[in-house]
Amino acid sequence: MTESNALSPNDSDLSNLVGHIAQLIESARGQVRQAVNSAMVQSYWQIGHLIVEHEQSGESRAAYGKQQLQALSLQLTEKLGKGFDVTNLRNMRKFYLAFPKRDAVRLELSWTHYRSLLRVENPQARDWYLKEAIDQSWSARALDRQIQKLYYERLLASKDKALVEQEAQEKTQSLAETAKDYLRDPYILDFLNLQDKTYQETDIEQAIISNLQQFLLELGKGFAFVERQQRIRFDDQDFYIDLVFYNFKLKCFLLLDLKLGKLTHQDIGQMDTYIRLYDEQRKGEDDNPTIGLVLCSEKSEAVAKYSVLADQKQLFSAEYLPYLPSEEELKRELERERAKALQALNDPENQS
Repeated sequence: MTESNALSPNDSDLSNLVGHIAQLIESARGQVRQAVNSAMVQSYWQIGHLIVEHEQSGESRAAYGKQQLQALSLQLTEKLGKGFDVTNLRNMRKFYLAFPKRDAVRLELSWTHYRSLLRVENPQARDWYLKEAIDQSWSARALDRQIQKLYYERLLASKDKALVEQEAQEKTQSLAETAKDYLRDPYILDFLNLQDKTYQETDIEQAIISNLQQFLLELGKGFAFVERQQRIRFDDQDFYIDLVFYNFKLKCFLLLDLKLGKLTHQDIGQMDTYIRLYDEQRKGEDDNPTIGLVLCSEKSEAVAKYSVLADQKQLFSAEYLPYLPSEEELKRELERERAKALQALNDPENQS
């Protein structure tokens, strides 16, 4: 038997082999995911228990508040890394108080699920959402959607419960969790103390972002790199910004977000949200308003679009533009970087 024949099995046999291996790996990934979720939920319940016990022999005390949690947060962060900010510690405490019996904690749900459940003040509603999330296999996003839309309350009030249930089922189908969603969950990353977030991006995204970062720094117009995949928080939700720069000549932050696909109104709206949050949380009194840059890279074309809040457009046109690359320059650079990234990824020498 020649080597070529040995390496050319029947297509049907090969397809079956691929199917068996894929099934094995998916099952193993599911086990790892469940193990991490279970360990995380159990650990955070225990931490909440320890905090409550430390307050005063397990009794709830209003006086045990921000100062004590801040001290605890500082020491835990220094010792263990991210994931122990005051908000998360407060949620752990709240978690234990909402589920004081350990056997009532369902390990099928993630910490992100429980964070949403903790916002439900009505114990009956909270228990109902918990049971439905398990029975219907809701992702954390789907559960959050149902809580925000008052699904439980609408069911109680509706005369046509079947219609409400149908609408909820249709809406949650598009909110199923993917492996990428799971890996981007900031609470999973913090729990595992994984600070390097570059692996969250696809290879193309990573290559393009790295080159765009260098491109802006080489312009020599006052750009300084701040952070990649920077997290900002709003209303107990986390958002990531692909690249953040500060321009010393303009005295403002520049936020850059890359999309692999067509530019949509939602992309611009999301950037507007980032700008508002950044102005509220990070901008100093002497800083000028934050500006955003949305880049969309497609096979056929690239799009670069600056984003500024409506009341800042005059300032942007008059003072900012002379120090920024034009949208056309950025478009050409984006097309060039996408081509380079694809060529590098398809180069057999890079795959060996």
